[in-house]
Amino acid sequence: MKILLLGKTGQVGIELQRTLLAQGDLIALGRAEADLEKPAALLDVLRAHSPDVIVNAAAYTAVDKAEGNSRAAHAINAESVSVMADYARARDALLVHYSTDYVFDGAKDSPYEPTDTPNPLSVYGRTKRKGEEAIVDSGCRYLILRTSWVFSAHGSNFLKTILRLAKERDELNVVADQHGAPTSAELIADVTALAVAGHRQGLCNSGIYHLTAAGQTSWHGFACHIVARAAANGATIKVTPGHIQPIPTDAYPLPAPRPKNSRLDTSALSDALLLQFPDWTVHVNRTVDQLTTSMEYSV
Repeated sequence: MKILLLGKTGQVGIELQRTLLAQGDLIALGRAEADLEKPAALLDVLRAHSPDVIVNAAAYTAVDKAEGNSRAAHAINAESVSVMADYARARDALLVHYSTDYVFDGAKDSPYEPTDTPNPLSVYGRTKRKGEEAIVDSGCRYLILRTSWVFSAHGSNFLKTILRLAKERDELNVVADQHGAPTSAELIADVTALAVAGHRQGLCNSGIYHLTAAGQTSWHGFACHIVARAAANGATIKVTPGHIQPIPTDAYPLPAPRPKNSRLDTSALSDALLLQFPDWTVHVNRTVDQLTTSMEYSV
C-alpha cells in the first residue's frame, strides 16, 4: 500500500511520519513539493505518486489572517481538497482529511456530534467546511477527522506560547469562556494510523468523525495547567497559576470569531476503533515535560 502524506512539516504531519511508516510505503511531501495554494498543479503530484491512501495534513490554519486572505484559504482548504477527493474517487483511493471545531458556531450547550449541522463563523471555518463538502460530494472513500486545540512540541501553538510568556511576564490574561479539549498531534497521528488500518478491515467506514482528547477545559484552565506543570518540573518561569487572570472573549478581540463551545463528541470513532481516548492532561503533561526538562527549553 502506497501512502501519500501532504503537509509533512506541520505539527500533525511530523507525527504522522512516525505512525504511518508501519502502514505501507510512505511518501511525505511538504509545501515545496506540493503547494496546495495551486490546486491545478496538485493533480500532477497525485498522478506522479499514484497513492492508495492520501493523508492530507496540510491546511491554511492562520485563522485571523484568513479573514483578509480568503482566496488563499479557499484554495488550500477547499479547492485543493476537491482535487484530492476527485482523484481518490477515480482511483478508488482512501482520502484521510483533517477538519476542525471551527465548522460549528459554538452555540450548542453539549459536545458536538459529527452529525450536527455546521455553522462556521469565520473564513477559516467556512473554507474548512467547503473542503468537507467537496469530499462527501465526490463519492470517494474518506475519513474526515475533526479535531481541536492542537498542540505539540513542534511548531507554534498555545502550549508553547504560554511557556514562552511565562518566562517573560509576571502576569497573563487568558480567555476563560471558550471550552474544548487540548489535543496533541501525537494522539491525532496515533489514532489516524489505527483508523486507516480499521478502514481496511471494515471497522471504520467512510464518514466524518471527531478526534480529540477526553475531558474539557478552558483556555485559562489550559494555561494554568501548563504553568503548574512547568513549575513542578523546576522550569524558570515568572508566572504562577494565581497570576493568570481569566478574561471573557470580548476582552480579547480578534479578527476571526471563535466558537465558545469547541467540545466534540468522539464516541463514534471510539466505538469504531474500540478505543478510549486519554484525558487531555496526559499528553499536555508529556509535552510540557519534554519541553521543560530538556536542553530544548527555548520556546
